[in-house]
Amino acid sequence: MIVTILTDAISAALTAMDVEPPATITLERPARREHGDWSTNVALATAKAAGKNPRELGTGLAEYLDANKPEFVSAVDVAGPGFVNFHLEDAWLHRLLEEIVAQGEANFARLDIGQGTSVNVEFVSANPNKPLHAGHARGACYGDSVARLLDRTGYAVTRETYLNDRGVQMGLFAESLAARKKGEEPPEEGYQGAYISEWADEMPDDADPLEWGYARALASHRATLDRVGIHFDVWFSERSMVESGVIEEALSELGEKNMTFVDDGATWLRSTDYGDDKDRVLVKSDGDLTYLAPDIAYHRDKFSRSAKLLNVWGADHHGYTVRMKAAMQALGHDPDELEIIITQLVDLERDGEEVRMSGRSGNFISFDDIIDEVGADAARFTYLMQSVDSRQTIDLNLVATKAMDNPVYYVQYAHARIHSVVAKAIEAGHERKPLAETDLSLLTHERELALLRSLSTLPEMVEYAAKERAPHAIIGWSRELAAAFHGFYQECYVVGDGVSAELTQARLWLLEATRIGLAIGFDLVGVSAPESM
Repeated sequence: MIVTILTDAISAALTAMDVEPPATITLERPARREHGDWSTNVALATAKAAGKNPRELGTGLAEYLDANKPEFVSAVDVAGPGFVNFHLEDAWLHRLLEEIVAQGEANFARLDIGQGTSVNVEFVSANPNKPLHAGHARGACYGDSVARLLDRTGYAVTRETYLNDRGVQMGLFAESLAARKKGEEPPEEGYQGAYISEWADEMPDDADPLEWGYARALASHRATLDRVGIHFDVWFSERSMVESGVIEEALSELGEKNMTFVDDGATWLRSTDYGDDKDRVLVKSDGDLTYLAPDIAYHRDKFSRSAKLLNVWGADHHGYTVRMKAAMQALGHDPDELEIIITQLVDLERDGEEVRMSGRSGNFISFDDIIDEVGADAARFTYLMQSVDSRQTIDLNLVATKAMDNPVYYVQYAHARIHSVVAKAIEAGHERKPLAETDLSLLTHERELALLRSLSTLPEMVEYAAKERAPHAIIGWSRELAAAFHGFYQECYVVGDGVSAELTQARLWLLEATRIGLAIGFDLVGVSAPESM
């Protein structure tokens, strides 16, 4: 709202000064409040074309706008080499409150950057031969949150996970189940985890270990992901590509484009033509496929269904990015339409010691173990607190505590506290009246305005987080809003001595706007918005 008012005013002012307005007028929030609420560098951007000194142009623009003040503007000044700063009346924040309430959780901070562009977000993609472990958890939480951000910013999102359900490892998994069912040790390179024995005990005597084990692993994955609110639109089977001939079609197309060659009986991809450090084997001399062949076919298939692909891969996939982009370019796709995000490792600590083992899971820490210990909300929130391109350390003791120094508790408690304050106001006879009958101009306390200023940044933060694939930015914003609310709670009573009935009403609506903001933030990171704690 305010950005449109200011950019329209700047454009009109430049036109009145016989200066051609640029196609895009940039507005930013100054780092220091004394410099105003908004600032523009438009004088610096247009001075050369206008044949003017930037400071001179900025001064003229500030004087014009100060004399012809746009709505909500109290003063305009110029700083530095020509930055024009806008100081706003509190009324713009009151108008913002009205907009937040009118748009609600469904539409406030909902943008249309994507304009309906289809994007396939692939994440987790765990082999269906064991429960999901702690190594999958960060990518799972991250991928789902990125999908939520893309959905809120106007993309048509498909959430997808890839099942490597064929090959040597699946065979070893089946052999391990069969061995444990007989009371024997798994093969030397088989699976030793305690879960193998547990699943083998469940397996019927006449079951096919491969098919039964595959179904059991998928059921485990679905149940774990369901606990943290992650659901896929597509569970894509590698086996299905073999059965349908999709892999052969991809290899054939690469051959037709002269992107493969045969050497010593093996089929190679000419990936060096597209920046890879060496060519890659697709089909071994014995006829077996490498991992790359079905992966290329899979990405080719995804491009037939979506305009953009976004993969969330683990830290062990660093070297895979270049060759996959090379293969897609060879198939005629823009490599920039395939985005690959590599998540870094997570270290878990308890009582200052690294957590290495889980008695229930045998030789790894399962995602379920973490959820059991700290809860689904705390797990998701904590995994998203830090950018995934850096290694993360999680203190399980801290995350499990219900205290204000636990970030997820601190933010969720703000939401619950709002419900508590509203309930007490209603008990005291202060039902919230229609917003149109409420005098929002009474909201002048710095704590009240700080809440509104924080809420005003949510659309920008959503845009940034979506474009930069940065859910941690939403976590940071939520913590700042919660801090602003807790400060308001300490200093601004909603009901009590010295608080007029009119001010109570205004503050009740301020609480509602804050609740909406918190709920949107929670939804974007997949965390619940509790009404009590």
